[in-house]
Amino acid sequence: MALSVPSGADQVHGLGERRPIRGVGGERSSSGGLGDAGPPRAATTPSRYESQKRRDWNTFLQYLRNHKPPLALARCSGAHVIEFLRYLDQFGKTKVHAPGCAFYGHPSPPGPCACPLRQAWGSLDALIGRLRAAYEESGGTPETNPFAARAVRIYLRDVRESQAKARGIPYEKKKRKRAPPAAGQPHPAGESSSSTALSGGSCGSGAGEGSGPPPRGSSSS
Repeated sequence: MALSVPSGADQVHGLGERRPIRGVGGERSSSGGLGDAGPPRAATTPSRYESQKRRDWNTFLQYLRNHKPPLALARCSGAHVIEFLRYLDQFGKTKVHAPGCAFYGHPSPPGPCACPLRQAWGSLDALIGRLRAAYEESGGTPETNPFAARAVRIYLRDVRESQAKARGIPYEKKKRKRAPPAAGQPHPAGESSSSTALSGGSCGSGAGEGSGPPPRGSSSS
């Protein structure tokens, strides 16, 4: 899911050239002067994910540069990342209803309202994943990665829960329900063993898990 960013941010390409991200920079090899440096990686076009990751990384570096006062990447913390996410809300395209709105909690409101547009939780979550990878690919360590900070995870969780309530969309994993077999019809061969494996051994017997299918007639419903 691509993230909406200011129109001028995508035009900045020189902010991250001090430490290019591995796998996304094909400019040097395309000149033909590094034929002995390794396998011909210039022939491969960067994937959509890699291209989006580089644009997001350049946008974040531009944000740090325009910060007042300017902020160095080495001094960036989880609080600065949250500040960046809130800054991006002004470019969001997802309607998030306020608690006082008549459409609060409705996934498909019947009319317009004055509630602001925000970045969708899914877009922010994907953005943080790309920036976390770009930070480590550009030389950062997992221990100092501000995008993996606990404060950022808590902020994303709060955004997810607030948008779920505002739009009436529960962000919960749906459990697949299997239709019970018709009366008088036996289970297909192997169904009892696969059901035990999917349920994680919830029947209470810890012996034999992962050691193969049980003998016929030994499984209980």
